[in-house]
Amino acid sequence: MNTTGVIALAVALAVTLALGFLYKWRNGRVQAARKTTVELPERVQQILAASEGYKITLLQLSTTFCAPCRHTAAMLGQVAADTPEIRHVELDITDMPELATRLGVFRTPTTIAFDSLGRELLRVSGLPQLAQLRESLGTLLKSPGLA
Repeated sequence: MNTTGVIALAVALAVTLALGFLYKWRNGRVQAARKTTVELPERVQQILAASEGYKITLLQLSTTFCAPCRHTAAMLGQVAADTPEIRHVELDITDMPELATRLGVFRTPTTIAFDSLGRELLRVSGLPQLAQLRESLGTLLKSPGLA
């Protein structure tokens, strides 16, 4: 193998490792709400309208063959069961790619927390880190601006 080939291989390996570490670091972390606001799809508006009486709705976007989605559903269901102000709803978007596009969802599971006015509060891509999620939700519930 010549020098150029070795350098190209080393660069490819370094980029792959960097992307792998970035993916692992971001996976399951609670992220701030997206800065851009979009008109929520009708299906999401219906879910939020049915969430009257809850301060936060955790909307979990899943797909049919997603193994982490099942673990996420169990985790979020327990969070909602432990906190009366929070509702968890799982929505299978397997046949709704346009909904995922409008909400800026690139992988499943993705969980988006909405307040009662439909404002995005936070989002998590991947299996949530439970302690960080509970802490973030607790802070939001104490927030005076929460509708």
